[in-house]
Amino acid sequence: MQKPVEKEWDLTIDPETVRLFVLKAKAISAALNHDYEAGGEHEIELDDQSRDAHHHDGLAEEESEDLTERELRALINDLNVDEAAELIAIAWVGRGDFDTAEWDDAVSEARQRGHGRRASKYLLGLPMLGDWLEEGLEAIGA
Repeated sequence: MQKPVEKEWDLTIDPETVRLFVLKAKAISAALNHDYEAGGEHEIELDDQSRDAHHHDGLAEEESEDLTERELRALINDLNVDEAAELIAIAWVGRGDFDTAEWDDAVSEARQRGHGRRASKYLLGLPMLGDWLEEGLEAIGA
């Protein structure tokens, strides 16, 4: 883990907002892990001796879907371009792609790649988003 650099971070995104994203991302990750452990086939027990391993796609499942991912996606989509670039840069620092001395480069790279317009899709595709955001915040001392 990187040690925080003594620097005045002039963040556009509020660190408390990032911490909220950390909580939501970890909740999403925990829900996915729980669903995976429970089995993706959603077996239905018909009686004591038979089972139906039907894959369900119906409305009932749609209604019970966890709203956390949708909420996080909406919150990220509400960020402006600068905030989105910083959020991605925080994740990259947390993941180890950049170190704190390369902060400006990480933000610039996030802007150049155009993730600002599709930041939520990119970020929610990162498997350890909550951990990386948390580690990135810690690394920059925010």
